[in-house]
Amino acid sequence: MKVDNTNFKHLVYKKPGKFEETRFEKIHNVIFNSSHKASILVAQEIACLIREKTKLKKLCVLGLATGSSPIKVYEELVRMHREEGLSFVNVITFNLDEYYPMVKSNLQSYFYFMHEHLFNHIDILPENINIPDGRISLEDLHQYCIDYENKIKTFGGLDFQLLGIGRTGHIGFNEPGSHSNSGTRSITLDHITRIDAAPSFLGIDNVPRKAITMGIGSLKSAKRIILLGWGISKSDIIKKTIESDITSQVPATYLQEHNNTTFVLDKDASSELTRVKTPWLVSNCIWTEKLKLKAVVWLSELMNKPFLKLTDKDYNNNGMSSLLSEGSSSYALNIKIFNKLQHTITGWPGGKPNSDDTNRPERSKPAKKRVIIFSPHPDDDVISMGGTFDRLVEQGHDVHIAYQTSGNIAVSDEEAMKFAEIFKFFNDNSRESDEVINFLKNKSDNNIDSLEVRKLKGLIRRSESLAATRYLGVNDTNVHFLNLPFYETGTVKKKNLSIDDVNIMCNLIEDIKPHQIYAAGDLADPHGTHKVCLDSLFEALERLKHNKYMDDCWVWLYRGAWHEWESNQIDMAVPMSPDQVLKKRHAIFYHQTQKDGVMFQGDDSREFWVRVEDRNWLTAKKYNDLGLADYAAIEAFKRYHF
Repeated sequence: MKVDNTNFKHLVYKKPGKFEETRFEKIHNVIFNSSHKASILVAQEIACLIREKTKLKKLCVLGLATGSSPIKVYEELVRMHREEGLSFVNVITFNLDEYYPMVKSNLQSYFYFMHEHLFNHIDILPENINIPDGRISLEDLHQYCIDYENKIKTFGGLDFQLLGIGRTGHIGFNEPGSHSNSGTRSITLDHITRIDAAPSFLGIDNVPRKAITMGIGSLKSAKRIILLGWGISKSDIIKKTIESDITSQVPATYLQEHNNTTFVLDKDASSELTRVKTPWLVSNCIWTEKLKLKAVVWLSELMNKPFLKLTDKDYNNNGMSSLLSEGSSSYALNIKIFNKLQHTITGWPGGKPNSDDTNRPERSKPAKKRVIIFSPHPDDDVISMGGTFDRLVEQGHDVHIAYQTSGNIAVSDEEAMKFAEIFKFFNDNSRESDEVINFLKNKSDNNIDSLEVRKLKGLIRRSESLAATRYLGVNDTNVHFLNLPFYETGTVKKKNLSIDDVNIMCNLIEDIKPHQIYAAGDLADPHGTHKVCLDSLFEALERLKHNKYMDDCWVWLYRGAWHEWESNQIDMAVPMSPDQVLKKRHAIFYHQTQKDGVMFQGDDSREFWVRVEDRNWLTAKKYNDLGLADYAAIEAFKRYHF
């Protein structure tokens, strides 16, 4: 569902029974093409509520969330305060939760987060800000939680509650097992929750094991609730929450009992919902070619049959009779879909010279192409498309690698100390090495790396990258370290994308004038860098698209480090031989600081080379299961049309 309205208030859902979409969904939800526009509309609803309360000379009581999901909402509220005069003088806020123990000055504290993103930039009265205190003594904690709950009640409860959702289904820090009537209390954090928080704390060992949270009962008492869900990593839990029965194992399902809740989702977060993933099970479909491909791939996987063995009965018994009623027999449709997916396979990712390219994913001309591989971090290129990278070089294309960020925060202090001590051994009078060593020895949890330490960590990643690209046969002059400014903060929290970032991207593209661009379309990385890097490319393409040389430029998006494209999404599939799989593995090994004990592991304990080999093997297996050729591994790409 696409919502274009500029006023979000019409989305308020009063539950008279089933709402428009279907028997599957139990919570009102709306889907947007992007989280940016959705966030603006949510901010507008909050602003409208504040203004209405101001007119009535009443306080407006807001329940607020932290995490990445509400950041754009807060940015828009700040903009409205500065540019439209939105006042927060009549606003009382209660934050959902806080880590325990946690000092307010800690960069990971929610006290710090809220002031950084909202409170420092608006005219809210300090005494009207309520955030659970992570410094409270253990003896006083129980009574403190009771008092926090009672304070909400003294203001008449929450007029509006903003929520995010964790992958365990937690809202606030109400982890699986939380009771429907629970109030504000201390809680032990689920391991998955701690894993998801690990990037912000530079490792799971630094993540607190406990938190203070408002309870499920506290949240359900709010007059209005909006839950934000962004990104593919939230798609599974969003489906469970909206479509499954109420269970304490998925605490967000308790919101099914609330009569004025809306889930606001982007396309990726909604991708597992039945009406999105398999709309033919919900209502009559307009059978576009894209939807036909998606449906037949789904049916083949459901029935565990190759395309060419699907029957009329398979279609009719699985909600797809309308597809056959359009006049095509199942066999004719199967052949068509088989050929379509077969034509995505190529051993020539840069195009096969002097050949008919009618049914190939890439053009045959020019035979030798200029290629840019954009890599958000200094290892995404070999992790996600190392086999294709190798093919492009071997087949004689002019391949350029562009590392968009330094990747310095992913180098551990221990690795940096090792390199600093080696440098000091060879240059005992080095002031720089002494400064780095002294800083690292005395570094506290709340310290941001000094400029010298960040420089060293960036140089470590640079040397590893050059070792890998040399191994794959790329000249150093074709390796570009862009060091986009948005990344260079020394912390997990990055700056917003700026004109400086886009200019750097534009300058490289204009200089090389590529026929092919490869970029990371895997937006599930836990620190969000991939998305900003992809946005920087899209902004650059928008600016450059009117140049003549861009008419010959095709853009291919890769995944692989975190998620892979679904079979029906793939526009180019590049098979790898067993030897190439090994060569790709060795290229990844050159990034030694990102092997054993990598800082941003996510919830997958396997090393990156194991992850991607398994994913590449699984993609090949899916193709084989659909009735196509049997390969050792496949790297997959989706074409982006700009």
